Amino acid sequence: MVSRMFRLETEVDKARRDLLRTRLRDTNTAASPVLRALRGTPGERELPLHVWALGEDGELAGGLVGHTWATWLHVSHLWVDERHRGTGLGSQLLAKAERIARRERGCASARLETWDFQAPDFYRKKGYEVVCVIPDYPPGVTEYTLTKQLG
Repeated sequence: MVSRMFRLETEVDKARRDLLRTRLRDTNTAASPVLRALRGTPGERELPLHVWALGEDGELAGGLVGHTWATWLHVSHLWVDERHRGTGLGSQLLAKAERIARRERGCASARLETWDFQAPDFYRKKGYEVVCVIPDYPPGVTEYTLTKQLG
């Protein structure tokens, strides 16, 4: 009989996190024909994609943080300083990231998450479509997942 005793830990451990991600990727790759086909191609790697807007004084005016993987751009964060909102800077940051993802990394689609008080209408105007709505996440807020074909 095999012992089922485990020690559970909650510490932050980068080495274990990386090991877990590697093992999960390997398990998923073995189980998925699509992921197996990506094996060894540039699209297999998750590559960071950052776009920064700096003012004349060098201060951060806005930025986009995301990554590309498997022909997808995933936008994690898009922020514009309050002084620069309404100037088109957010649109420029998003357009630059989409252009890099499409032209330089072969991405066909983009995805992101946003909350109801943030920017779902901004993204809809940029061609994104809502594919998932999670009410009360966090409590009192609705989260949206949106996607766009980068054509």
